Amino acid sequence: MTEIALVTGASRGIGAATARLLGQRGYAVCVNYRAQQAEAEAVAQAVEAAGGQAITVQADVADPVDVARLFAEVDARLGRLTALVNNAGIHGPRCRFEALSREDLRQVLQVNVLGLMNCTQEAVARMSPRFGGNGGAIVNVSSGSAYLGNPGQGVHYAVSKGAVNSFTIGLSQELAADGIRVNSVSPGLTRTDMPPADSFGERVRSIPAGRAGEPEDIAEAIAWLLSPQANYVMGANIRVAGGRP
Repeated sequence: MTEIALVTGASRGIGAATARLLGQRGYAVCVNYRAQQAEAEAVAQAVEAAGGQAITVQADVADPVDVARLFAEVDARLGRLTALVNNAGIHGPRCRFEALSREDLRQVLQVNVLGLMNCTQEAVARMSPRFGGNGGAIVNVSSGSAYLGNPGQGVHYAVSKGAVNSFTIGLSQELAADGIRVNSVSPGLTRTDMPPADSFGERVRSIPAGRAGEPEDIAEAIAWLLSPQANYVMGANIRVAGGRP
């Protein structure tokens, strides 16, 4: 049976690397994107070139209507979902907490927390035997910021990822009997478009491994958590950070 995966925010960075790797491993992959259609199409082409099957679907995970449409398209075009990677996320303004507007704060939580939860509800409705499913696996992309707190530039982002960690712990226990494994990964500094370029080199010097992570490093951990080799792993949060706590 072909595994069917949805990767949110898969047009670039960690999401794109994960989609490509899953394609290499024979998955049928939905490459979700919000705005970068050309980039998403390129990722889908790479998935198919690697031997997988791919579709692209535009949807903003912050919008519940979009989320429902996204999953309906996966149903219609690929079949019943067996794997979800909740990767879509935003950082928001880099500033002290008191400088955030209410809208900035709302948007970060809407995407990183509520959007992730909305996607997960849709996935459970397809994976759980309660709804005719055969189980599955969910991986939430968190961040080391949840441990570090991000003072001075992103306490709001850290809070959103702390919520993801708590969600993973609770949901993994709730869904274990349904045959749905829920885990998370917490990347460290990774070479994507999220870290500010002007301080990237300085931050690399604090990493014991002596280099920043590549999106492919994170994708490997995600793919393992989705795989049968991790069949007894539930509620884990794998730190992929080159030795940084």
